[in-house]
Amino acid sequence: MSVNSFTYPLQYEDLGPQTGPEITLNIGRIDEAVNSETDFEGIIGRSSGLRRVLEMVETVAWGDSTVLLLGETGTGKELIARAIHRHSPRTNRPFVKLNCAAIPTGLLESELFGHERGSFTGAIAQKIGRLELAHQGSLFLDEIGDIPLELQPKLLRILQEREFERLGSTRTQKSDVRIVAATHRDLEGMILEKLFRSDLYYRVNVFPIHLPPLRERPEDIPQLVQHFVLQATRRMGKTIDTILYETVDALIRYRWPGNIRELENVIERAVILSPGPVLQLSPRDLKSRTMPGQNTSRYQTLEEVERNHILATLKETRWVVSGPSGAASRLGLNRSTLCFRMKKLGITRSVDPCSDSREIVAVR
Repeated sequence: MSVNSFTYPLQYEDLGPQTGPEITLNIGRIDEAVNSETDFEGIIGRSSGLRRVLEMVETVAWGDSTVLLLGETGTGKELIARAIHRHSPRTNRPFVKLNCAAIPTGLLESELFGHERGSFTGAIAQKIGRLELAHQGSLFLDEIGDIPLELQPKLLRILQEREFERLGSTRTQKSDVRIVAATHRDLEGMILEKLFRSDLYYRVNVFPIHLPPLRERPEDIPQLVQHFVLQATRRMGKTIDTILYETVDALIRYRWPGNIRELENVIERAVILSPGPVLQLSPRDLKSRTMPGQNTSRYQTLEEVERNHILATLKETRWVVSGPSGAASRLGLNRSTLCFRMKKLGITRSVDPCSDSREIVAVR
């Protein structure tokens, strides 16, 4: 099966000048197209960037090499990880996922490796870890950049020696698992800050795949919009069969800092607020989502987007960097990581970024 054989769902039609510029959803055609789609289930689009990603998926899936998915939050990394598993010889074995950022540091080791009864306070029974659950299958480690430094050597051992022990056990177990990792973080920058081990990075970064952000694949937005409209109307029992061209145009022009996940949420809200068969979404709704100071008159580089986002967060926190309400916490970063990014992006202060000061005194 080749990428060129894809059937792309959700076609749209011009109703003609007598009814105004509109796009109509043909529900019957959509159902038929989705049912005839290839094994890349749930991955919608025809852009060159997405095609390159899927070609790389087909290339790497049939081996056992570790894959590192890189890209911004909301770009669909889990869908790509599942596609790698489905196209691999392990397709009939388990696909197990673990979000390393969603589990407290103290519990992450137990979730990954499991534990024996009595191995720590509260361990009242034996627990099988995700690694064992994924035996002969695939383990998707989402947000691998959030794994604590002290746990990284144990993960490195899994990748190099294919063995581990449960917490509280002395029995070494062999692991037959294909690792697919993902992160939105700058792992190379974290290595410089001594927040991520270089040996683990080189072992994970065997076959990197960069997922393009939604703003770099605008030609996919009409299909995604129709797909999400269809999903939302089915859940809510509503009927929407028309999308105005100006609505689609506004969605294409928007920068989508939250990528596909943000688009899905925007469409769900629009479906909720639409009283009739026409999707109601004012361009003003999207303009109100733009961050203060963000220039939407032209395409921005990734560094410009990141710089504007950090600046906006710093202003919201009144230039407080550390603490539970500080900018670093809101951005999901360590204080040292935020200081490093500020230096790299030219956000200057009148104090040393690595000093003990907790507030920004001035910013350019």
